[in-house]
Amino acid sequence: MTEHAIEARKVFVVHEGATGNVVSLQGATLTVDHGELVAVMGPSGSGKSTLLNCLAGLQPITAGHLYAATPVATVAQDAAKALGDDQPITTRIALRARLAGTRKRAATRRAHELLERLGLQHRGHARRQELSGGEQQRAALCVAIAARPKLLLVDEVTGQLDAATGRGILELLAELAHEGHSTVVLATHDPRATEVADRTVTIRDGRITGALHGRSGRTFVFVDDGGVLRLDPDDLHAAGIAAEAEVSLAPGAVILRGTAQPRLAQAPTTDAPSGGQELVRLEHVRRRFATRAETVDAVAGVSLAFKAGAFHALVGPSGCGKTTLLHLIAGLDRADHGTVQIGGTDLATQTRAQLARLRREHVAVVPQVSALVGGLSALDNVALALRARGQDARQARAAALEALEQFGLQDLAQRAAQGLSGGERQRVALARALATKAPLILADEPTANLDEANAIKVAEMLATTARQGACVVCATHDASVTARATTVIAMRDGKIAPGTGGAMTPSAIA
Repeated sequence: MTEHAIEARKVFVVHEGATGNVVSLQGATLTVDHGELVAVMGPSGSGKSTLLNCLAGLQPITAGHLYAATPVATVAQDAAKALGDDQPITTRIALRARLAGTRKRAATRRAHELLERLGLQHRGHARRQELSGGEQQRAALCVAIAARPKLLLVDEVTGQLDAATGRGILELLAELAHEGHSTVVLATHDPRATEVADRTVTIRDGRITGALHGRSGRTFVFVDDGGVLRLDPDDLHAAGIAAEAEVSLAPGAVILRGTAQPRLAQAPTTDAPSGGQELVRLEHVRRRFATRAETVDAVAGVSLAFKAGAFHALVGPSGCGKTTLLHLIAGLDRADHGTVQIGGTDLATQTRAQLARLRREHVAVVPQVSALVGGLSALDNVALALRARGQDARQARAAALEALEQFGLQDLAQRAAQGLSGGERQRVALARALATKAPLILADEPTANLDEANAIKVAEMLATTARQGACVVCATHDASVTARATTVIAMRDGKIAPGTGGAMTPSAIA
């Protein structure tokens, strides 16, 4: 056993992009001890996922030195990759344990123990496609830890989970590390991770810039070999330091004094209208899924109405039916009972072709997984949606670039979607949806993989789209979204919670 579980020194990763080389990691240096839980935080596109892929051996480095303990297990942002479609999740988890040398009976027992630990004991016979996004994330974590890896790499595992479930997963990761089972590296935007992590390192522009030591509460910044301090811009803004600062050295300290005023915190929008004409109506809608072991009412007798010019947030614990409800509204799934209407059209009366035409003309969907065309650039992905709606090539590209600029993605317009981070792909998918100017926007966890600043920006964009006349329905666990919503509707066990459907405060649904 080496001294450290991870040793990374001056690691560079350079990709070939459509318009030149793209540098994802720029001299990243990091050491992690055995049995340590380290959270890696930074804005979307900062290099978190690239760092994890390098540690997993999935991404070759261009330069530098990298060592990571084995065996290694990963939990990617796209949980579907770990689960497949052909096996119940209990079988999938037990298989991973069997491949690591565990006997059959013990492997099955471990699968059941892990499912119970993560609140999925009643879903063991379900297959991936029968699980919600949050349930898939938890199942993928079970698969990863079934073999008791020496190194566990986890990418945004709490993004699509409610607060209680997210806390439970963070506590489990801490137990795995502190009981000596695994070294854990967690890429995350979740501030609660700092409460359980031994260290929280920050990454920006592919460089490790600082660290917060959880046990001491002390914050450190890194000094590279050239004597350059890596300071986080957010820390500089918070301290009131802009372009220039007076610097002085003291024993064991570097003192910076700035004269600029600190930036003001962005306040949530509170003047959203109550909405216009009714655009979507659901009456006594039920959707039932049957597995070999049980029958589940994912949506159980829901009656709702959504108005144009309003921003509607759907909240509730993972697996409560939010995603299924969005699929029913979009015509991507059919109700077993009840009616779903868009603009007075009963979706049950429409053929597949008619539903596809209705979505093309009236609906824009932002799924949990961005569903971009990997080989196309970000610009072409957005423009393609506009071409499908009848715009000519020049008009579509101009509108697509404008949409990307609204999300701060103009510098990534020519980069292939497969080369973007998870958060960047999520914002491209949102830009694509909003660029269509569709009267109905359905967004499923649109801020799940975003840092706080980008999450607030996305929430503001959705609220603005509603104020401009669209009907926006958003499934979320994010308080920055619910704070800007016109109405917040709580779901549990496929039903609408009593007393919801009007305005609620984020604290009421935490």
